[in-house]
Amino acid sequence: MISALVELNPLQLTFYSAALLAIVASLKVVTSKNTVHALLYLVVSLLAVAVCFYLMGAPFAAGLEVIVYAGAILVLFVFAIMMFGLGQDETLHAPSVDGSKVNQFSLWFGPFLLALLLLIELVYAISSGEIQARLTANTIDAKQVGILLYGPYVLAVEIASFLLLAGLIGGYHYAKPEGVGLDRKNNLGEHG
Repeated sequence: MISALVELNPLQLTFYSAALLAIVASLKVVTSKNTVHALLYLVVSLLAVAVCFYLMGAPFAAGLEVIVYAGAILVLFVFAIMMFGLGQDETLHAPSVDGSKVNQFSLWFGPFLLALLLLIELVYAISSGEIQARLTANTIDAKQVGILLYGPYVLAVEIASFLLLAGLIGGYHYAKPEGVGLDRKNNLGEHG
């Protein structure tokens, strides 16, 4: 097993370690009891997947992974947590030792350690000349991605947009307070 790891070139070793980090962080997302910590692990997982995309020769897809998923979608999740009030119960029932809150660093240690390992891998991948030489030969640019998305995969893109729209409508209906909607309009019309 160790001899197989030694035979890997730096690109493969970095790719497999980023993939392992993505798997570990994803498992922590699913098993975490605290929603905020699950979101932190999700950020690490998405960044690790972006590193995998970058190492496979798709820097555009890696950039989109960071901007769209680790940026915009995570902000949406934070707003959902604030709207649903998911973080309130967890902060009220946080474990304590002798009446005081547990050291906050111990709660952040897992996501911090995974993010630090990912940062070391990313700095190594960017600074390594061998990795850069291999990546330039297999780079997929934005034009090729656009041609594929709006060419043979246009149906998949449209289905994904309808799925996101359905999720948005479902999220609105779950977050909507009781009594707001058509019934309230009818009541306002009768009393107005």
